[in-house]
Amino acid sequence: MQLRRVVVTGLGALTPLGNTLPEYWEGLVSGRSGAAPITRFDASKFKTRFACEVKGFVPEDFLDRKEARKMDPFAQFALVCSDEALKDSGLLESGVDRDEVGVIWGSGIGGLKTFQDECIGFGKGDGTPRFNPFFIPKMIADSAAGLISMRHTLRGPSYVTVSACASSNNSMIDAFNYIRLGTCVAMVTGGSEAAIYEAGVGGFNALHAMSTRNDDPATASRPYDKDRDGFVLGEGGAAIVLEDLEHALARGAKIYCEVIGGGMSSDAYHITAPHPEGLGAELCMKHALRDAGIAVTEIDYVNTHGTSTPIGDPQEVKAIQRLFGEHAYAINISATKSMTGHLLGGAGAVEGVAAIMAVKNDIVPPTINHFTDDPEIDPKLNFTFNTTQKRTVNVALSNTFGFGGHNTSVIFRKYS
Repeated sequence: MQLRRVVVTGLGALTPLGNTLPEYWEGLVSGRSGAAPITRFDASKFKTRFACEVKGFVPEDFLDRKEARKMDPFAQFALVCSDEALKDSGLLESGVDRDEVGVIWGSGIGGLKTFQDECIGFGKGDGTPRFNPFFIPKMIADSAAGLISMRHTLRGPSYVTVSACASSNNSMIDAFNYIRLGTCVAMVTGGSEAAIYEAGVGGFNALHAMSTRNDDPATASRPYDKDRDGFVLGEGGAAIVLEDLEHALARGAKIYCEVIGGGMSSDAYHITAPHPEGLGAELCMKHALRDAGIAVTEIDYVNTHGTSTPIGDPQEVKAIQRLFGEHAYAINISATKSMTGHLLGGAGAVEGVAAIMAVKNDIVPPTINHFTDDPEIDPKLNFTFNTTQKRTVNVALSNTFGFGGHNTSVIFRKYS
């Protein structure tokens, strides 16, 4: 069958670098770190006492106060950035058939704060079960997609993908497929996460996964640097409106770029550690290129998973070098988690937006906080260290990998 072409017509972002798309992009291009001491709770007894928090966000500025109280922060983030993306797209004002518009969101955890608070409350009681009637609706991850669809009366497919840190890339791939198969004319997709709470920080500390560079949070996330010591936890989300090209053209929509392929794979190796040779990472990128019908030499920029973990960073580089061969030295690579921190299930969405904006603007955001080369990582590769670089970006690939061995890649191309 003839597959439909799919384009990006709207973007929204609520991130540690800024609470709107323009603020987020400005933060990326300026190479600014979103990391700072945790303000959400008293972290003085935790191994890690800093994170990349969303700043100055007041839910009641965007949502009805009574309704906001019925939502976990991850769902609030989802509503706010999807509102921005839909407004940016002009889709709803165009008279689109809302039966033909769906919502596929991504979140790795869902309502962590809600679950934590309700359990603590029960534990402090006398054993009598007293739970908030909104406990379950606030906690379950699928509530984000449901709330977005209800807010805008979107009656197409609606669900949430859960694949740890690959979640929102999975959501984008599913949304992409629904449109190109002709099931829907448009989809709201993306992801959000809100895990900067005691359970989230304590849990990742117990795994020895996060940086403990408490004396200098702003430089703690340092992908590909010799002295990296773990990721920095982030929060927020991003939304992307995908649309059938013919539908977008018919209504005169603004087009950021085209989505041309997606790839998925499994490491089948370990519940938290990536495959040491990056076999799953290589496989999902290979699948994405095959799906897009392009050669490795057509890729200009790779937004890597690049978490700043000792194990994870080298395996992704190995995968890139094996797959791209000599062309690996001609592409720009950057890890924007060095600025945003790791948004877990929301990572693919915020990094997908970064890749889309790179294609749109011919600007590659940097990998900040590089101080010392790692002998395990080829220094001849262009990691866009510390400074934004201008170059023509016709095609960008964005990677996210998750606990459980889930690997995903999405490819964006200049629209023509």
